[in-house]
Amino acid sequence: MKKLKPHHLPPTFSWRFFLPRYWLTWMGLAFARLIALLPFNMAIHLGRVLGKLFYRYAPKRAAIARANIATCFPHLDESAQEALTQATVINCGIGMIETLLALFGPQYHFRNRATIHGLAHLTQRNQGVLLVGCHMTTLELAGRLLANAQPFDILYRRDPNPLLAWALVGARAKFNGASILSVETRRLVKHLQQGRIVWYAPDQDYGIKHSLFAPFFGEPAASVPGTAHFARLGRAKVVFFSHYRDEANHYHIHLTPAKDTFPTQDDLEDATYVNQMFESMIVEAPSQYLWVHRRVKARPEGKPPIYPKRLKK
Repeated sequence: MKKLKPHHLPPTFSWRFFLPRYWLTWMGLAFARLIALLPFNMAIHLGRVLGKLFYRYAPKRAAIARANIATCFPHLDESAQEALTQATVINCGIGMIETLLALFGPQYHFRNRATIHGLAHLTQRNQGVLLVGCHMTTLELAGRLLANAQPFDILYRRDPNPLLAWALVGARAKFNGASILSVETRRLVKHLQQGRIVWYAPDQDYGIKHSLFAPFFGEPAASVPGTAHFARLGRAKVVFFSHYRDEANHYHIHLTPAKDTFPTQDDLEDATYVNQMFESMIVEAPSQYLWVHRRVKARPEGKPPIYPKRLKK
């Protein structure tokens, strides 16, 4: 088995976390726990205020979202695209607070907070499940809400700050199953073969080395074929996990099994199908998708970049 590099190993506690270099992180974690104790609707309002500040004072992220939205929703006029851009950045602020609530919030915050459709696809099974979602801003909170009904393992990327990485894994362990590093693909497959549920979000641009170009809202986007590969190797069924927050701060979670013919033996066909499923999730609440990520950064030969040059660094 390939030996993992130190920064790829699961995080563990270290006495060096008490050194001065980590004091600011400790203060941040303490502040995060205080925010998570606020009344739920008050916390969401705080996130909305934070998002408005991002829209005004973080022009780089707004510009990325603006470029993505113009590319993926060309049928919208300029004013509608800008309204969606603003709403997206505001939802990113809300998403940051939702993440704190999900990680550190008390259980009473989540009572009667969600409606879950299709839970039987997870609770009534005789094989492993690859739970496939995309990066909606509600991701962490929806995950906490679903885990309250059915715990599952998660695939994650380790934070470069070792104290923060340790704290995040510990927080998720209170309501989730195992945390699997994104480089531990053999462990992921093993968990699926053991009949476990593993959450996986392959919708971001990881470059062209391990990707192929599949349409995403009509635009060629670097897409990893991992969903089909992991499902096949793990002998698992695929269930898509979509979610959004309504105006009453109630969360709607939908669990939808993949079509019977998935996966096929064609990586492009499979990646295209997965992207189509992501599109159907996003259009339910387009302003709650993480459009501030450069989803179409990698470009096929001959295709011009869509992001302003000043954003390349």
